[in-house]
Amino acid sequence: MPESSTLAAFVLASAALIVVPGPNLIYILNATLSQGRRAGVMCAIGVEIGTLVHVIAGALGIAAVIASSTVAYQTLRIAGAVYLAFLALRALQQPVELLFGDPMSRRHWLQLIREGALVNLLNPKVVIFFLAFLPQFMRGANAHGQAIVLGAIFALMGLCIDLTYAVTGGLLRGWLTSQPTVIRWQRYFTAALYLSLALVTLLSGAES
Repeated sequence: MPESSTLAAFVLASAALIVVPGPNLIYILNATLSQGRRAGVMCAIGVEIGTLVHVIAGALGIAAVIASSTVAYQTLRIAGAVYLAFLALRALQQPVELLFGDPMSRRHWLQLIREGALVNLLNPKVVIFFLAFLPQFMRGANAHGQAIVLGAIFALMGLCIDLTYAVTGGLLRGWLTSQPTVIRWQRYFTAALYLSLALVTLLSGAES
């Protein structure tokens, strides 16, 4: 277990990194705005399950293998971009009258959790992030145990931020549903966001 001063530094550094919006938070917020707060909560749980998988993969050395293998890393990067493009296409195909329906009757919560996990797991930058970030706060022996503890703390903090986005999105959703123009263009805005993220994922690290 890291010392209290190390843990404090880790928490502060993690908080500064977590609050920066990325594919995970954008996905959660969009799911909440279009399908309700419960949908956002399920997506948040899925995202942080993905974080825990990343942590375990890092502790077992799997992440290092992926990062050191050009083929594995590029495959993960392309898969992540394709999945984001798929989400963009699905957003365009979603009928307007279904966008603001009952989220839990239209899509099972397990599917939302699975999709949230995939958004996180297929992001190659997260693999590199944990390989570079966690070791800075690990001291002494039992590196694997420390990595899991720090990763679990990071995932818990991430879940708190994710749930904040879900609650905030739930509050905004009430206003959104009363704006016909916003509803009409919401799918295009969502698709543009996902396509932009897919393009960034595809282009970043292309030279690796």
